[in-house]
Amino acid sequence: MANTEFTGEEGRPLALVYRGPASTRGCPEAVAELLAAGPWGLDVRFTGPGEELPLSAESLSRALVYAQPGGGSLSPAYRKLRRQRDAIRDFVQGGGRYLGFCLGGYLAGATPGFDLLPGDSDQYISAPGCTVHDDSNTLVKVVWRGRPRTVFFQDGPYFVLDEGADTKMLATYSNGMPAAMVTRFGAGRVGVTGPHPEATEDWYTDYGLPVQDTRDLALDFVETVLKG
Repeated sequence: MANTEFTGEEGRPLALVYRGPASTRGCPEAVAELLAAGPWGLDVRFTGPGEELPLSAESLSRALVYAQPGGGSLSPAYRKLRRQRDAIRDFVQGGGRYLGFCLGGYLAGATPGFDLLPGDSDQYISAPGCTVHDDSNTLVKVVWRGRPRTVFFQDGPYFVLDEGADTKMLATYSNGMPAAMVTRFGAGRVGVTGPHPEATEDWYTDYGLPVQDTRDLALDFVETVLKG
């Protein structure tokens, strides 16, 4: 059960960012930098195999936020994390905040995943009307809070919602499918995004893509999960 009264260093709330075999180098670090640099005063720590804090019910019980960053393919990643499924669900159910970026959005779904959504996640590049058709590192156009934006993208999910699901939609893809949203799970909140608003400049330059400044979207995403 999440303890939202826990404070880390210097009395700051604890945010755990997964780093391990179910992530890709650079993704946990970008999420950690975002959370540490934001206005929320978080004490940001990595969790996972080989980290100071293991990903466990005990570690999560001390945290306010758990972030699942981008990574590789869903099925191999879930196999590495399935033993932590119940601990993550209990954490959010008890009032914790889950942030899922790309693979973390897939893992918030049910087939397979942590089953934190009122529905499921699915592959955008296979969706009807998608504008990206392969798993290369590229850009995707979305409408974020009513404004067109271009965001870094690498085979991210869209979200399939149950009829009448209570969600706060932040962004949709060009085909109208959900690209980023926030919903409740028990006493906690779950935020998921298919694109990567947290992407840093080097993500773009490494793949010869025009640099997009989407830090405002990343801040909006986290703020909505933390504050509602």
